[in-house]
Amino acid sequence: MELLVDKDFDMSGVLCEEESKHCVSVMRHRVGDEVFVTDGQGVLYKCKIVEVNKGKQCLLSVISSEVQPQPKHHLHMAVAPTKNTDRFEWFVEKAVEMGVGEITPIVCEHSERNHLRIDRLERLVIAACKQSLKFYIPRINEPCKASDLIKNDSSDQKFILHCMPGEKQHLFNLAAPFKSSLVMIGPEGDFSQNEVALAKQCGFNEATLGQERLRTETAAMVACQCVDLKNNIAE
Repeated sequence: MELLVDKDFDMSGVLCEEESKHCVSVMRHRVGDEVFVTDGQGVLYKCKIVEVNKGKQCLLSVISSEVQPQPKHHLHMAVAPTKNTDRFEWFVEKAVEMGVGEITPIVCEHSERNHLRIDRLERLVIAACKQSLKFYIPRINEPCKASDLIKNDSSDQKFILHCMPGEKQHLFNLAAPFKSSLVMIGPEGDFSQNEVALAKQCGFNEATLGQERLRTETAAMVACQCVDLKNNIAE
């Protein structure tokens, strides 16, 4: 299946300009071809192309529509942006493939980068949804202070991963399936002692990913896999 993603798509069958160009110029579809479109909110449309306007807009006839099952868990990854933005963008792309539901770039006391182009990240998310056939578009939040997220998040289970000494359990063992989860990954300089102490006060579990020392984007990807695997095993 080849998938188009248009947040505003509905039974009217009008495909947005960007996806129309992708459909005609990249996927090489023509009038009469059948295509699949999702609105990113779980609805999958089976359509037929009935008109192409100079590659800028496709008019589709909706053959059928079906609401896809919602994910049984919601994973919110809060990750400090890396100094090299390519590495953070790599994480975002792979996290979408792993079924992440939400990503928040966090600004920490030891952060190396405080700003990101959210519009670019959103385009990366859309592209990853197409490639991995995701019918629910993950949410990309504006950057926020780690301390603010720690104090205000209401997920069922909350984890902070850091490299400081102390007794910590592996994230895979701590994470319970079919719950909303927040996992926080700090910058290469790690979370500060104040940030970890605040997290503990706010009900976070301190967690580890094992003995290996991982870069920020690698740790974030491994954390996604741990939560995803725990939920898949439980199904």
